[in-house]
Amino acid sequence: MRQIWIATCLALSLLVGQANAADQARKAEIAESKAEVLEEKAAPDGSKVLPTPAQLISKPQAQAVDPIGEEPLDGAINCLARSIYWEARGKSDTGMEAVANVVMNRVGHEGFPNTICGVVKQGREQGACQFSWWCDGRSDDAKEDESYAIAKEIARKALNRQLKDRTGGALYFHHRRVVPDWSKEYIRTVEIGEFIFYKPAGSKAK
Repeated sequence: MRQIWIATCLALSLLVGQANAADQARKAEIAESKAEVLEEKAAPDGSKVLPTPAQLISKPQAQAVDPIGEEPLDGAINCLARSIYWEARGKSDTGMEAVANVVMNRVGHEGFPNTICGVVKQGREQGACQFSWWCDGRSDDAKEDESYAIAKEIARKALNRQLKDRTGGALYFHHRRVVPDWSKEYIRTVEIGEFIFYKPAGSKAK
């Protein structure tokens, strides 16, 4: 009788474990699908489309999408958060938000891809990346948990269309300590912290 009871308990534990695993997988799929929906909504015309309440990515969902060092850069939150982190970690929240603005402004504009990851990874094939961290040959894993958590929260807000565009529609930026040749060809929109932002004259969406 005792053996039957033990066997029954083991079977129940196995079933509970399988159910929990299936539930976690389902939650991960939901979070990823929401990120994809928001990215598709953002693509056609920049910041015009707002997500519905059902599409909003919550902070817990955003934190679950991309555990540091465990997921590839294949999702909107992942790509955007790491761009914010590597371009502006250690800077003010305003500066980090401005970097997110540039990525979001590029989506769907002439000369840029229609997805977040497409924008972040643009140019790798030609050996000249738009964001150097992506193809510098170094690990893309975030090293500072606190800064990355801030970057991911900003990415979540950006994808949910909850960030104000602080850059005046900028598509480019550089650190104030450098003066790239391309900066002479564009209109300066604003200076935020250590960054200077630009947009082309007459830039337009696809």
